[in-house]
Amino acid sequence: MKMPLIQPVICPTLRAIAAATMAFGLLPVAAPQSGPQPPVADRPDNYTWLEDIHGERQMAWVKAENARTAAILEKDSRFAALKAEALKVLDSPERLPDPEFHNGAVYNTWQDADHVRGIVRRTTLSDYLTAEPKWETVLDYDALSKTDKQSWVGHGTICLQPEEELCLAALSAGGEDAATLREMDLKTGKFVEGGFMIPRGKLRAAWVDKDTLLVGREWGPGTMSEAGYPITIREWKRGQPLENAREVFRGDVKDNGYGDNPSVYKDAQGHRAVLVERDLTTFESEYYLMLPGGFKKLGLPRKAEIGGLLDGQLLVTLNEDWTPDGQTTSFAQGSVVSLALAAVENDQTRLRPTVVFAPTAEEFEQDLATTKNHLLLTTLNHVQGRAYVYTMGRDGQWTRKALPVPDNQTVGIVTASRTDDRFFLSLSGFLTPPSLTLGDAADGSLRLAKSQKPQFDASREVVEQLQATSKDGTKVPYFVVHRKDMPYDGSNPTLLTAYGGFQVSNTPGYLAVSGKLWLERGGVYALANIRGGGEFGPAWHEAGLKTHRQRIYDDFYAVAQDLVARKITSSRRLGIIGGSNGGLLMGVEFIQHPEMWRAVVIQVPLLDMLAFEHLSAGASWVGEYGSVSVPEERAFLASISPYNQLKPDVHYPEPLIFTTTKDDRVGPVHARKFAARMEEFHQPFFYDEITEGGHGAGADNKQEARTRAEYYTYLMMKLMD
Repeated sequence: MKMPLIQPVICPTLRAIAAATMAFGLLPVAAPQSGPQPPVADRPDNYTWLEDIHGERQMAWVKAENARTAAILEKDSRFAALKAEALKVLDSPERLPDPEFHNGAVYNTWQDADHVRGIVRRTTLSDYLTAEPKWETVLDYDALSKTDKQSWVGHGTICLQPEEELCLAALSAGGEDAATLREMDLKTGKFVEGGFMIPRGKLRAAWVDKDTLLVGREWGPGTMSEAGYPITIREWKRGQPLENAREVFRGDVKDNGYGDNPSVYKDAQGHRAVLVERDLTTFESEYYLMLPGGFKKLGLPRKAEIGGLLDGQLLVTLNEDWTPDGQTTSFAQGSVVSLALAAVENDQTRLRPTVVFAPTAEEFEQDLATTKNHLLLTTLNHVQGRAYVYTMGRDGQWTRKALPVPDNQTVGIVTASRTDDRFFLSLSGFLTPPSLTLGDAADGSLRLAKSQKPQFDASREVVEQLQATSKDGTKVPYFVVHRKDMPYDGSNPTLLTAYGGFQVSNTPGYLAVSGKLWLERGGVYALANIRGGGEFGPAWHEAGLKTHRQRIYDDFYAVAQDLVARKITSSRRLGIIGGSNGGLLMGVEFIQHPEMWRAVVIQVPLLDMLAFEHLSAGASWVGEYGSVSVPEERAFLASISPYNQLKPDVHYPEPLIFTTTKDDRVGPVHARKFAARMEEFHQPFFYDEITEGGHGAGADNKQEARTRAEYYTYLMMKLMD
């Protein structure tokens, strides 16, 4: 799910016949449900009482379900060892300290056994490149939590450009999306006495100058959208009471994207663009540029994203085809274009874009960042990572130079300096520990800066990229990680995952914990690049929007069928795992193909698709899922909604349902109601709801290690025993 946080960012056949099912000692199953089902007759929703998230009765129910699950999973002989191994990996001093450039220095946020909630620390670039940098602590979240008597989780910083010394530190209570913003001076490492402080909420903020902020928050009735995000931006001057800040922009309560987001872009040549992105829906926005007469709307298509300012050029990613007003030239969906800021300031309607990057049939843009003088851009070419440096010439055209990155690894932009042309790229594969390369965009050079030591034994493992054919004939690629000597007899315990939504690309990443807990014990891991993601550009995502969503679920099932057809695994040994939108995917597969899975891990999920719009931030995802207010879309949502399609007379696998009380994005209600209905139907399940962690597996490494140990205890019990 798109992450509407302040900081610069969860998570995977041939149909089994009755004879095979009985051979593995399973109960007979009801006839498989293939595809969406006719809407279940509206039954009374007896579990709306669980929507009171923090109520005494509700938390008593949660406590009882947690205790029942813990009595089985945490008492298993494997749990303690798995938890210890997971924590050792998560706290390992061998992990790479991810760098972040601020005004020439290198900053890093670090968690380990001594810093449970973490510290923000810094050093020089030259010292960072040594084997053992000498770090200086700037902010200690554990110490701050103790002082404030609050369970703080760091959500990053928003810093004033270009000096990057004054910053707003985002502090979350227990990991929720809502945050408190406090001004701090990075140079001194202290909070500014009497400085800017914005109380807890779903917040948006940007620095205009050292004494001025643009702030989006709840200011009173009518200032938040139905999805719970700010739609009103005010200009707040230093020394002024927050409530007296002057309103400069207002959207509408029906704007159900992720709120109105102010941003300020500055480049090394002295240009500045002050913008507000007004999110209309999940994927549609309007951009407004601040001019002497106020904010003026830009003539961009609604599916476009402004991602930076370089040499006076606004950089825009297009997620739909676009023919600008007054032109006959069209720009393809998936392109990156530039707009001269001076021309935009003179005419906001008749824009004149220049192509920076144009997609091909196989290659699509993933991310971009700017250094002082150049543009960095990463792509996927048939799910293979690529990286380029772009430079604007004197003729106004862009040229590019490919960076030498290896195949079969994910390439990511970690940080880019705004004071020079240096940057860091990350490289990682399923079996390849992450490494960091230091680059210079001026000459396109790369050199290895740091590489992590292995966290598990991958010497016996191999990675394959395979392909399945979905129900409508679409080819769906997927990765499989397995032993080199794996027998092709259907006996291998296999864990399949995917996400399939919000144009999020799933690419190979180092399986540090999963490798230690799962691969080392003989498990197989598979990752499916199904529709709904961004691996093949915006069209790959849009193919599964709203009433077309069954394609996503068919893609996932096709990969599972292919794993079985190749005799990599069988339904007896096949488990699936996914979170958030991927949790919905797990719920749908659980309902539609119960005979295919032996284990299903459903993490922080959406499951009640007839009620999702009024639960937590659900209204912001109508652009992805559709709305019950549209009859055709309501009928489809009813046909795939796991909560509404659950039946008492079907033999389902016993799932593990995980959520967190502090999840203020999807919320714990979906998981609670689904579990309660399973209980009503006398269906077996495991349920775990931790109190902290936000929309994730835990607020710190200790909490995450326990959660991961629980997952793998369950998976081993179901797939290996």
